[in-house]
Amino acid sequence: MTSAVPPDLPCHLQHYIDGRSVDSASGATFKVIDPVSNKPYATAAAGGTEDIARAVAAARRAFLDGPWPSMAGRARARVLVAIADAVEAREDRLAELESFDTGLPITQARGQARRAAENFRFFADMIVARGDEAYSVPGSQLNYVVRKPVGVAGLITPWNTPFMLESWKLAPALAAGCPVVLKPAEFTPLSAGLWPGIMEDAGVPAGVFNLVNGIGEDAGAALVEHPDVPLISFTGETTTGKVIMRAAAEHLKGLSMELGGKSPVVVFADTDLDAALDSTLFGVFSLNGERCTAGSRILVERPIYDEFCRRYADRAARVVVGPPSDPATEVGALVHPEHYDRVLSYVEIGKGEARLLAGGGRPEHLPEGNYLAPTVFADVKPDARIFREEIFGPVVALTPFDTEAEALELANAVRYGLAGYVWTSDLKRGHRVAGRIEAGMIWLNSHNVRDLRTPFGGVKESGVGHEGGHRSIDFYTDEHIIHVALGDVHTPQFGASR
Repeated sequence: MTSAVPPDLPCHLQHYIDGRSVDSASGATFKVIDPVSNKPYATAAAGGTEDIARAVAAARRAFLDGPWPSMAGRARARVLVAIADAVEAREDRLAELESFDTGLPITQARGQARRAAENFRFFADMIVARGDEAYSVPGSQLNYVVRKPVGVAGLITPWNTPFMLESWKLAPALAAGCPVVLKPAEFTPLSAGLWPGIMEDAGVPAGVFNLVNGIGEDAGAALVEHPDVPLISFTGETTTGKVIMRAAAEHLKGLSMELGGKSPVVVFADTDLDAALDSTLFGVFSLNGERCTAGSRILVERPIYDEFCRRYADRAARVVVGPPSDPATEVGALVHPEHYDRVLSYVEIGKGEARLLAGGGRPEHLPEGNYLAPTVFADVKPDARIFREEIFGPVVALTPFDTEAEALELANAVRYGLAGYVWTSDLKRGHRVAGRIEAGMIWLNSHNVRDLRTPFGGVKESGVGHEGGHRSIDFYTDEHIIHVALGDVHTPQFGASR
């Protein structure tokens, strides 16, 4: 079975620097493959130090000499709304490109344009409504705080839902007045090629938006290390985040990093079991399991553990795995053969650590492509690697617990702390447990439903800083404090007398 190839597929992807589509200065390229055939369908310009330097220089000129940073919030907001309109106008094209390039089921890819557009509309509203702080000392002094764009923002984005996650960074950076250099993930550069046309249609001035494709170790590293890029927003895995943090320290760059996760789901015996099953299945198997907030460790209170395992495994075995372009598909192809092999290696590790209830290999009807049947392990011990390490695929670990204290100990027993989920009909216990799970975000009786006003980010090795709402604007702006004397100020007169 094959996945549909979108019409008019580009055979070569270029950078976009200072309002022009260009190739790498060196002429270097890399191959881009689709996850169903694992064959190249295009080449992409492979950015390096010189290309990043050109993009940063263009963004720096736009920051120092262009109109964007000093535009009134309302004027920038109009452009952001125009970007949102241009994104929505490309919804069908984006969905087919995203599904083809990432392996996401087409029905799940279709929502990405609307979510991306909403990010721009949200920050358009926020930049208009946001006020400055003022502090008055009556009769003596007035102090007020003005926020100014920091400068060129370096944005490094991941390969899962790439277009939507690019919008998550682009929208607040542009709203705040920062010109940007975007480095998309090398596995999935296709949909990023829509941004230049979107920005031009919306009237974004040349140099404000720049895009450099390339390998992380080359283009990404050059962006992090460039002295004229004062802040980096990165979403990706924790090991890369540590490398970025070390490199950024040389220039004391501002960092916002959303990193790995191994999020727990705590299911108490008094919960609505049907709702918990629906939510936990969706929470780990949607987006092919390639989601940072996936509830990949499900901790179940022992009185319902056996029933939960049986019903969960039965549902998982019936999840539809198939070509990403098929509307019936619920789990598509994993993004890249390198990642696929990594996930399969964890499945083999899990077979030696726990009891396999469902999946565990390639579906028989899909002999080619990066397909993995939804895989369920039970009786997973807290020292197991599949319990402790991020797999980032359609693989879940089920573990029983007897007491609330044990559930919390298990939930907090890993180095990650991005998200967590609690299922119980006892809201007092729900709030109590939610407050003690070591994670940046907790959902109570729900899967991951985002409110763009709230902070998004993790603790421990899941991230540094938070984005979302006004925190995103805070990250892309500096506070500039003006102190104004309202009367005569007593100043000691040094040197006035002998």
